Amino acid sequence: MFPTLTLEISPQIPAKLGRLPELANNLFFSWHRPTRALFEELSPALWGQVRGNPRQLLRCIDQEALDTAAADPGYCARYAEVLEVFDEYVNAPPPAGAPLVAYFCAEYGFNHGFPIYSGGLGILAGDHCKAASDERLNFVGIGLLYGQGYFTQVVDSDGVQHAEYKDHDPRDLPVEPVRNAEGTWLTVTVPIAGRQVVTRLWRAAIGRISVILLDTNCPENSPADRDITHRLYGGDDAMRIRQEMVLGIGGVRALRAIGREPAVWHMNEGHAAFLVLERLREEIARGLDPDVALEAVAAQCAFTTHTPVAAGHDAFHHELLLVHFGDFIRELGLPIDRFLALGAAPTNGGMFNMTRLALNGSRHVNGVSRLHGQVSARLCADHWREVRPDDNPVGYVTNGIHVPTFLHQKWAEYFDEVAGPQWRERLSDAAFWKVLERVSDRAFWSSGQTVKSDMLGCVRERLRREFVRKGQSAAQWRHVAKMLDPARPDILTIGFARRFATYKRASLIMRDRARLARIVNNPERPVVFLFAGKAHPADQPGQAVLREIKQVSLQPEFIGKIVFLEDYDIQLARWLVSGCDIWLNNPIAPLEASGTSGIKAAVNGRLNLSVLDGWWAEAFDGHNGWGIPPVDVQDPGRRDALEAELILDTIEEEASPLYYSRGEGGCPHDWVQRSKRAMMTVIPAFNMRRTVADYAKGIYGPAA
Repeated sequence: MFPTLTLEISPQIPAKLGRLPELANNLFFSWHRPTRALFEELSPALWGQVRGNPRQLLRCIDQEALDTAAADPGYCARYAEVLEVFDEYVNAPPPAGAPLVAYFCAEYGFNHGFPIYSGGLGILAGDHCKAASDERLNFVGIGLLYGQGYFTQVVDSDGVQHAEYKDHDPRDLPVEPVRNAEGTWLTVTVPIAGRQVVTRLWRAAIGRISVILLDTNCPENSPADRDITHRLYGGDDAMRIRQEMVLGIGGVRALRAIGREPAVWHMNEGHAAFLVLERLREEIARGLDPDVALEAVAAQCAFTTHTPVAAGHDAFHHELLLVHFGDFIRELGLPIDRFLALGAAPTNGGMFNMTRLALNGSRHVNGVSRLHGQVSARLCADHWREVRPDDNPVGYVTNGIHVPTFLHQKWAEYFDEVAGPQWRERLSDAAFWKVLERVSDRAFWSSGQTVKSDMLGCVRERLRREFVRKGQSAAQWRHVAKMLDPARPDILTIGFARRFATYKRASLIMRDRARLARIVNNPERPVVFLFAGKAHPADQPGQAVLREIKQVSLQPEFIGKIVFLEDYDIQLARWLVSGCDIWLNNPIAPLEASGTSGIKAAVNGRLNLSVLDGWWAEAFDGHNGWGIPPVDVQDPGRRDALEAELILDTIEEEASPLYYSRGEGGCPHDWVQRSKRAMMTVIPAFNMRRTVADYAKGIYGPAA
């Protein structure tokens, strides 16, 4: 028997198109549509198969397709235009003397083909980096390069979620090894539980900025240590503490290895708080007294908390912490009790709390919406017992979204037509966006319906592939997808898509199924609900909610009216937020720190129907969607029943009649007025460029 040999034939990039790999390796393509179009045009079929991954496309494409493109004057002209824009963009440096900001986060959601994110925290971090690039900040990100990332979700006919993991080939990811002047791959070591764990460095380019990603899958490490950066949020507390040591301690050492000297250290959530300990070690090694060293570190550090639930903050048993930090504590030179006090929470003895470490190690603390800032101030009030919660240092910077990433292309073209291309530079100019008051309702409605048709077509095809993969019949698929007809985008479609944490109450509207059935089956005003979302593999209550939704969707009165779409990711999110008429959100207030999916929907002219929590508590003005006031009762069951009734009332008595009240040409003028209002109020106030500008002025500047 002869061994099986695998032969891989790599295409050669024609000289005329020699910079295609460079374009594929900068995530600028994730928000610049003409760049993406260059790759899609090479082979639309392959582009779909690789799920919009340009590096993988270039590795798999037929040589003939590349040669044909190189011989096509039109393609070469478009290629040249993209390069001109790209070069002008990436070569614009930050202002002279701008302080370097180092941004640490455990996950980043840049693009669905780069799966190192799980949900909203990662998408927010990715958008923050993109806007930092747009705003020409002197900025570098730090994260982990996960070998598998987060899981792929498969949901069976009983509604049981199955988590599937697969290894990703670095050749298909937009990353490159970080090398020194001699060409050697840079590594740093992190002391973990008595051993030195080797961590290699990768660089991802996001427009003008870089994100350095750490990876322990190195031959020098034991199999257990190679697995540290294997799965995002995988494993037990021991695995979590190791990941966070690599992120925080390794991240600081990575920046030193590449010669960067940050003036500001931004911890985006508590996962990164071990950077405080490494910075403290550095300052003590320079000869500073520990108290002085801590103050010097804290003055440069900023901490953003995203979790309004006490149980959601990472905490490790002292025994586990001491096992992992033994050598580090000795090098630090602090008594053990003094070390443990850095992460002590008065109400949680015996645990080292990462939020408390971040609070002790920073002088700039913020929540991610006005309401969340108030909640966080109360949650952390015992950290500053000498002042009232309203007077403690916790502030807020309300989240935004990266508009170029999530605005549908049709709307971008529409804005070019009615407002001129300058709209891209005037995102935060509220007066500018009043131009939408003067545009034709029918033209606005027509653009929105085109976007919705595109969404319905994409969702329908995604469902078809799911049914084929599961061996289900075409007849079954048609039955489920019967209301998702791109040729009939005039059926009221409501979307609910997000992480299936229990406080988000994904199944809330299903408390009164008889009324829900009446709403969706109204012959004159039908309604379709699209659900998507993942529950963490260890979150059994969240998975139970998912099962309930899936099982309800299979009941005869709801088939085709309630549809669950599996494996929620950035691509599916972009379709849904741009095309669903209403974006539903019903968290238990005030547990939604901010939420950003609803911002993406409003930017695309869709209407939020949401409990007044997070960002929506700031954005709702009575005319740009619907706000559900939280019910003030103590009993959770009664609260849920009352709020579910309010939501169904709003859908049946307000939203649905408004949507189906059609004028000339089928245009619902009153609905369109609300949609315009949503765009006009949300785009200028909740775009990520505004958010990053707030950080730069209110936090980065003072910290530097």
